[in-house]
Amino acid sequence: MDYATFLQIFDTTLRLATPLLFACLAGLYSERAGVFDIGLEGKMLMAAMASGAVAALSGSVWIGLMAGIVGSLAFALVHGIASITFRGNQLISGVALNFVASGITVLIAQDLFGQGGRTPPLEGGARMLEITLPLAETLRPVPVIGPLYADVISGHPILVYVGLLLVPATWWLLYRTRFGLRLRAVGENPASVDTAGVSVKRLRFSAVLIAGVLCGLAGAYMATGLQAGFGREMTAGRGYIALAALIFAKWRPWHALWACLLFGFFQSLALRPDVMQAVGIKIPGPALDALPYILTVVVLAGLVGKAVPPRAGGEPYVKER
Repeated sequence: MDYATFLQIFDTTLRLATPLLFACLAGLYSERAGVFDIGLEGKMLMAAMASGAVAALSGSVWIGLMAGIVGSLAFALVHGIASITFRGNQLISGVALNFVASGITVLIAQDLFGQGGRTPPLEGGARMLEITLPLAETLRPVPVIGPLYADVISGHPILVYVGLLLVPATWWLLYRTRFGLRLRAVGENPASVDTAGVSVKRLRFSAVLIAGVLCGLAGAYMATGLQAGFGREMTAGRGYIALAALIFAKWRPWHALWACLLFGFFQSLALRPDVMQAVGIKIPGPALDALPYILTVVVLAGLVGKAVPPRAGGEPYVKER
């Protein structure tokens, strides 16, 4: 495999890892606060449909982006009310949202556009265009570093860079702020947080709504940046892959980045079977897609360090009287 092919794979890895990273960070916020969120897939799908449809109707990708966030937030609010306010089963609530999103997105898209549950192809201002970073063309002739900067680091939609910047921002928020300390504490021991006079419900709702915003960014990127419009079930299980990456990362921001890049790398290899054949390795594409899940099982088995979720995760908090 030559250097140019390696850069192409790395470029595809970044593009495919971005929606996983947004969803993985969304799950991290929610689950760190003690609310398990199986509904990442549904929120991403709803956001993709809303952003694709509104961008197609308005001709503006930014209006579409806001619509995607609003759609995801609506689902996040439902999940929060069901699991926090009414103390329902968090897993069932998330799965129910996934089923609802699977049907309602196709229904709305079909009603609006009559194209079999798809939106029209997005063009011009309705697409999230790629950004050329400063000095990209100037540095291109520089050996090794030039092509890496010009072809891999530069030339992505803005949400790719937002996703990468959210990793250190999330680390700082969780480990260097009072809000982050309380958020992590409410996922471990909500009674102690309540005793300190801090509202457990408010913290958990904040985490769930942050997760909604991040899933909105993930879905909007898929519909307007990664692809040119919304299509039926276009998330293709990425919400579940993000959950697997979150477990693999052991609920830590920087580890989440590397886990999502790893998952994106395997997905990019699945799209390039010629690369595997060129190095003399014959692995079916579905086997490459399944490999991250196998690694997750290895982590859960404790073979490379035990993955321990927040202790109060999945448990509704009942205030003692």
